[in-house]
Amino acid sequence: MASVDQLEVIKERSKVKPQIIFKHSTTCGISRMVMNRFNEGYDMPKDSLDLHYLDLHQYRSVSNETSNVFGVVHESPQLLVIKNGTVVAHESHGAITQLDLKKYI
Repeated sequence: MASVDQLEVIKERSKVKPQIIFKHSTTCGISRMVMNRFNEGYDMPKDSLDLHYLDLHQYRSVSNETSNVFGVVHESPQLLVIKNGTVVAHESHGAITQLDLKKYI
């Protein structure tokens, strides 16, 4: 994700299928480790949801607006599950890999 405008697109698309935002700090070792674990364990049916990665450092304004639009306190790393325009689940740090995404598709 690179633009605040994409948040409205994500909200609209979430009415058709779940949208996932993975907020990641490229300078944090813990964030990198969690993202690697998430990617290794990510096993979802193709086209069942859309996954968006957000680099918190490069796109800080998008990260801040994500918190405002979806009403979730900023954390890093953080995963948000969006359906019908609202966040239905979110986790941060190690709890990200324990989130069962299949129950949201």
